Amino acid sequence: MYSSNLKGFILAVVSSAFIGSSFIIKKKGLRKAGVNGPRAGSGGYGYLLEPLWWVGMVTMIVGEIANFIAYIYAPAVLVTPLGALSIIVSSAILAHFLLKEKLQKMGMLGCLLCIVGSTIIVLHAPEERSINSVEEIWELATQPAFLLYTGSVLAVALALILYCAPRYGQTNIMVYIGLCSIIGSLTVMSVKAIGIAIKLTLEGINQAKYFQTWVFAMVAITCIITQLNYLNMALDTFNTAVVSPIYYAGFTSFTIFASAIMFKDYAGQSASSIASELCGFITVLSGTAVLHSTRDPDPPFIADLYTPLSPKVSWYIQGNGEHWKQKDEDGLSPSFMTIIRQDYFK
Repeated sequence: MYSSNLKGFILAVVSSAFIGSSFIIKKKGLRKAGVNGPRAGSGGYGYLLEPLWWVGMVTMIVGEIANFIAYIYAPAVLVTPLGALSIIVSSAILAHFLLKEKLQKMGMLGCLLCIVGSTIIVLHAPEERSINSVEEIWELATQPAFLLYTGSVLAVALALILYCAPRYGQTNIMVYIGLCSIIGSLTVMSVKAIGIAIKLTLEGINQAKYFQTWVFAMVAITCIITQLNYLNMALDTFNTAVVSPIYYAGFTSFTIFASAIMFKDYAGQSASSIASELCGFITVLSGTAVLHSTRDPDPPFIADLYTPLSPKVSWYIQGNGEHWKQKDEDGLSPSFMTIIRQDYFK
């Protein structure tokens, strides 16, 4: 059991490094694609023609494969919290140097809290339960408690997609991230089921003959596609230093909750172990809150030489955007324009 958890731990660390890097590479690709067409945050799909975005996508796939294998060897409550390492890779290191998204000293403290909290969770993680067939997983997935959870997730997801995303997606980060998080919990459960099925098949117990294996595969593919779509929108719309930790907090929360319902991870654990894991998770959430409070506002996106801020006012940008000059359209006085400029950049 110890060796199995160690394999899962190593794979999860490798996965976090690749996935954290993919956040940065994909965002650079999204920025390049957004210059020549509709941005992903506005519903555009021009990034599909951008090679840099595909490099980031391949990097993410490698990380997800490592993550997929990690779930075979270790419980979700051990593997998932290690996603905090991807926050450090993407928010504290790569985003700071490559995307120029400045991370303050308090942001560094937030990253440290995420690591400390994740370590506490890992040290008190429960052991992986032994499962001998995909049919056994199907029984766990169709128990009333998990069916209720799945139904609730689908209802909330539909509400976010059909009502909240068109109205508040561009201004409220929790719309896109919330959707990715709740759908992600179902992704992990189905991916874990597929991983166990593959492991049993390789050991000589064929699981491909059961229809449940293919149901889990279809659920996983659908959830992954949905996650990628809305994660792209979140990355294109909001600061990476904020997207990464909030996504981690939400994804981890719902995954641990879903795993506790489906696999009954905490059955038989002592109260002290459960309390320690809870404290670790609160520490992680505190770290993400600190990171959120230190975000720098995103600069306005410039699609062309002249970008109208309103029907009456336009601005001309020189060089790196530090010098702003009025493009006189309606004879507004310089003092009036100064007031508008000051108000806009507060």
